[in-house]
Amino acid sequence: MSQTAIPEFFVYGEPARALDVGFLHVETVQARASVHRGQVLAHKHPQMAQITFWTSGQGLYRIEDRTWSFSAPTVSFMPSGVVHGFDIEPDTDATVVSIADEALAAIAEHSALALDQPVFVTGQGEAALWQRLSETIGMIQAEYAEAQAGAEKILPPLIAVALSHIARLDAQSHAVTVPAAVALGGRLRRLIDRHFRDDWPVERYVEELGTTRHLLDKAAHQVLGSGVRQAIGERRVVEAKRLLLFTIRTVEDIAYETGFNDPAYFSRFFRQAVGVSPAAWRKERIVSSE
Repeated sequence: MSQTAIPEFFVYGEPARALDVGFLHVETVQARASVHRGQVLAHKHPQMAQITFWTSGQGLYRIEDRTWSFSAPTVSFMPSGVVHGFDIEPDTDATVVSIADEALAAIAEHSALALDQPVFVTGQGEAALWQRLSETIGMIQAEYAEAQAGAEKILPPLIAVALSHIARLDAQSHAVTVPAAVALGGRLRRLIDRHFRDDWPVERYVEELGTTRHLLDKAAHQVLGSGVRQAIGERRVVEAKRLLLFTIRTVEDIAYETGFNDPAYFSRFFRQAVGVSPAAWRKERIVSSE
């Protein structure tokens, strides 16, 4: 199948869409059984990673050009941009935790699992490790479903713990390789996360990653859904939204924090990307949350 023909989904066949700041979504596979009917064709998620923890049943799981038979317990971690899909038997179920890349960036420093490569673990590992993972995923599912005050502070650390449990199981996992462009896109995403405030030119990213401008732009479009320069700008906007939403810092302070030397230019940049000024966006979100 041509890479350009592979669909991009939100979840379970829904069209890809822009994700809210700190986006997290938790749902079981059986909750959407009437939609996928046991078969999810090869697809990828732009700017969203997923943990899938199979708790019952069996089936076939595909990652890029490889296919495995599996039975519960099985767990996978799919970074954004990695092609995957599955066919499952009736009564097979899993809990799927979807995390926006920008939310995952904050979780990464607390996770023992490297988050730029797919992981698939089935049937191996100590029973105690599977039990710990099961308990952690259960806590994530409960926190998400109950949506009590403070859930947004509790869920990211729990996800970091789940990822770390997967890392411990990963010693016996199947080796999963991804195309060179997908791997390069993942490395670019990590580099942007570390340096988007530094106002690096695209050529600096090319140099740091030891590639060419053409290959880097191709990888960025394939994994991040946009060119390198746009991906850097989008990351700065995401960080600005977080600071506008979760702090009381001034727009001027946020401009400097996100790498803009001119607050007026930051406001114009934000308005062009979002449609309203930073101050107006903050006011709208505060009013909508009351």
